[in-house]
Amino acid sequence: MHCDIHHRTHVYRATELHREAMTLRPPHTSLRSRVGWTMVELGLRLAQNRPTRAAVRAPRPA
Repeated sequence: MHCDIHHRTHVYRATELHREAMTLRPPHTSLRSRVGWTMVELGLRLAQNRPTRAAVRAPRPA
């Protein structure tokens, strides 16, 4: 493929992707709201039931 054609297709695709990204951008929210939801996500991750080290180690038979 000729380099000029390759460059034009790249520019066209980049413009198309940029336009699509602008339509999918979430609405602007306040900093307080974003921080709040981040804290909720973090809390949910911490609250997940994960096995502790004591539960992972099984007692060895004597």
